Amino acid sequence: MKKAIYKSTKTYGHDLGLSCCFRQWRADHSHCSYLHGYSLKFKFEFSGELDSNNWVVDFGGLNELKQKLKTYFDHKTVVAIDDPHLDFFKEGERLGVLDLIIIDTVGCEAFARLAWELANDLIRPDVKCLSAEVREHDANSAIYMG
Repeated sequence: MKKAIYKSTKTYGHDLGLSCCFRQWRADHSHCSYLHGYSLKFKFEFSGELDSNNWVVDFGGLNELKQKLKTYFDHKTVVAIDDPHLDFFKEGERLGVLDLIIIDTVGCEAFARLAWELANDLIRPDVKCLSAEVREHDANSAIYMG
């Protein structure tokens, strides 16, 4: 008999305070090229067989994922590694006026992919993170599905 596959979701809401500042430096035609920020919301969708507790994921056991999200997005300035003003941001960090995180690329879509990767690294091997959604506010979100 084939085992049943279940889905479950975990959300970290805007109320968690994952407030970060970033810019899309390549979007020189848009106000998004300026520093701006949001209190981000993350939603994960998991799929797998039930464990011995009849859970797909132990929600209480996702604290490490929550901590990783805080590492990247809790009162951080997130900048792309190829930002032409990276030295400016590094100087801001040196002066103590910002907490800098440098990643390959920035934006809602990039953050969704990063969140998906973090989730898949932290869950048990027989469970998959199907998607990670990052929401800037009620009107804007991006979903990454590995």
